Amino acid sequence: MHNQNKILRVLQLITLLKKQPAKSIRFLAGILESTDRTVYRYLDLVKELGFELQKDHNNKFQIFGEDDYPSISFSKEEVSLLRDLVLSTGKDNKLKDSLLQKIYLQSELAIQGNHVLKANLGRMIEKINSSIFENKRILLKGYHSINTQVISDRIIEPISLTDNYNSVCGFELETKLNKYYNLERINEVVILNESQEFNKLHQLDELDVFGFSERNGEKFIVELSLSLRAYILLKEQYPKIGKHINKELKSEKYNLKVNVNNPKPITRFILGLNDEIKIIGSNKFKNYFLKNKI
Repeated sequence: MHNQNKILRVLQLITLLKKQPAKSIRFLAGILESTDRTVYRYLDLVKELGFELQKDHNNKFQIFGEDDYPSISFSKEEVSLLRDLVLSTGKDNKLKDSLLQKIYLQSELAIQGNHVLKANLGRMIEKINSSIFENKRILLKGYHSINTQVISDRIIEPISLTDNYNSVCGFELETKLNKYYNLERINEVVILNESQEFNKLHQLDELDVFGFSERNGEKFIVELSLSLRAYILLKEQYPKIGKHINKELKSEKYNLKVNVNNPKPITRFILGLNDEIKIIGSNKFKNYFLKNKI
């Protein structure tokens, strides 16, 4: 059972790392219910399996690029070894590494690993919906804040889930502010036996393409020239940004012009691909970038 759990956690880790944004070791340890040292060992295994693992300047990790193996089938020998691995025999076999790679790409265990993550998010969504219906407060246990880089518990009065079920908007009791919380950064949702009291202060703000409301900071106009690679990666990471990007005529460059409520996400993205992105407009954002690029 130990080896089976290890495989499932590695699969869950791969699933997490293939989703944007990049994740910190502390965040991954919280989601996987493991220690930081264990997560580092899992990351070594992920690299051994052939995935291109990238670390940004904030020591956060993600898997870069598309799968290089679009269609793979198992041999009889690999199927046999897979059965042995799942049954936790732990045999030492040369087929092991190639098999683990294929498990993620094309096996029921890959689906199961993804379902582990999705099932947890599904339970959170169910609890949040119930608390809204019952007009109850909820406790967000172990929320991982990107802005403060702090893991803490938050008590909120939930207002609504976003249309894509990525976040919940809630009135935070400690700060008396309406905020959005990414579900993937929550370890657990607990419904409290406390009725909501601040309904008159509940407010849903329109989010920018990065998921930030007007209350999250100062507004900026961002204008960029992107390479094809930068364009693809930005659309993958933030799908809603696509309608704000236009391709230059007779060129492989793409132009972005968008209003944002928080410049931190796009600043981090530019820093990761600095040679493939040029800031072409908005002196206000240029000055912000120059002050925060180190």
